[in-house]
Amino acid sequence: MAIRTLLGFDFGTINIGIAVGQVITRSATALPSVKAKNGIPDWHVVTAVIEEWEPDAVVVGIPLNMDGTESEMSRRARKFGKRLHGRFNLPFYEADERLSSFEAKEWADRLGHHRHYKSKPVDGMAAQIILESWLNHPENASLFV
Repeated sequence: MAIRTLLGFDFGTINIGIAVGQVITRSATALPSVKAKNGIPDWHVVTAVIEEWEPDAVVVGIPLNMDGTESEMSRRARKFGKRLHGRFNLPFYEADERLSSFEAKEWADRLGHHRHYKSKPVDGMAAQIILESWLNHPENASLFV
C-alpha cells in the first residue's frame, strides 16, 4: 500500500501540534493542537483526528540535541510515536525536528503573532514544518510509489 495521506505530530508535554499532509503535493496544513498533561494527550481527541483524516502513516518529530544525541524529550516523543502505532496500527516514521519550533515562532512573527504564541497555532505550524520536511526528504521518496 502506497502512502498518500499522513499526520505529523510535534510532541510536547503541554500541547501536541498536528498537521495533515499529502504526498501528491508534498505539503502539509496545520491542524488544531491537542492538549496534553505531562505529554499524555486526550486519546479521544487523537482518535477523532485519526478517524477524520484516515492517514496511511504518522510522522513524529524527534527533538534531538543540536549535536544529534538523544534527550529525555526525544525518548518521550519516540514513545508517543510508538503508542500511535500501537493504538491505530499505522506505520510510524521519525523526523529530525531540530529547530522546527524556533522556525515556527519566526513564521508566526512574520504573520504578526509575535506576542501571543500560546493563543496562536505555533505547535501546529511546527508539526507542519516537520511533516513537510519529512515529505520532501529524498530518502522517503520510495515510500510514496
